[in-house]
Amino acid sequence: MNFHELQDFIALAEDLHFGRTASKLNMSPSALSRVISRLEEEVQTVLIDRSNRQAKLTEDGRTFYKFAKDTTEKYKDLIQNFSGGKGVLRGTLHLYASVTACYSVLPDFIKKFTAKYPEIQLSVETGDPAGAIAAVKNGSAALAVAAIPENGVASMETVSVLRTPLIYAAAKNGPYTQVQGSPQDIVSSVPLVLPKTGLARTRFDKWIKSRNVKPIIAAETEGNEAILSLVQLGLGIGLVPQIVLENGPYKDEFVIHQAGNALGYYDVGFIRKSDITGTTLNRRIQQAVEDVLGARF
Repeated sequence: MNFHELQDFIALAEDLHFGRTASKLNMSPSALSRVISRLEEEVQTVLIDRSNRQAKLTEDGRTFYKFAKDTTEKYKDLIQNFSGGKGVLRGTLHLYASVTACYSVLPDFIKKFTAKYPEIQLSVETGDPAGAIAAVKNGSAALAVAAIPENGVASMETVSVLRTPLIYAAAKNGPYTQVQGSPQDIVSSVPLVLPKTGLARTRFDKWIKSRNVKPIIAAETEGNEAILSLVQLGLGIGLVPQIVLENGPYKDEFVIHQAGNALGYYDVGFIRKSDITGTTLNRRIQQAVEDVLGARF
């Protein structure tokens, strides 16, 4: 086995989906499957259970995952020590952010971070905002941008950057530019495009239950950009944070309908694990993150 194969295995173990993982690794699912088979043949045990649609780590697979993580991190430490220049920090910082966060929250942080630590490579995974906390918990990202729950996140450190209200967006040239009535009237009379999961959906579901409102749900999807795409098709009005419209390429394409105080505001900011752990290199990179976040960039 080699380090590239270990890294491929780690990626699959953290995502547990051959197609998605292969796409991220710029290889075909069959090629990734051959890598896993070679590893299994070498260690003479089954690492990934392929009996169902969803790949699953076996007990030996979980043990091998820990070995692979430890080995690759120690290798990175070794390269860091061999590279010379003890004052220069090199490595990779893995971040998770939605597309919206990439153009609204991340730019200022990245500018400050790369200016102070130019030799640290940034690896940014984009995805549904609802997946940000999970990405930090499972270790695929050291830092994520997310909507911060009111009571925080257990064992996580949060740094709030901005507050934004939840609003309903309608396509400027669509059929729902003019809606009237209270929030209860709107959601019970106008088709809605909603997020499947996440803080916005949790608040929405709690609110309609408390008001005994029966909404008209036209579509559910993942990610604010997907919601706005469906809204542009005229399916309904979409529930999104106002920041999505203020800072993105969508500013002139939608009309905002206020949700009032019903769904409130939420804080958007950075989330990372509270404890600085791992190899020497990991701890130094996490300390670098802490330095930049602590300066409130």
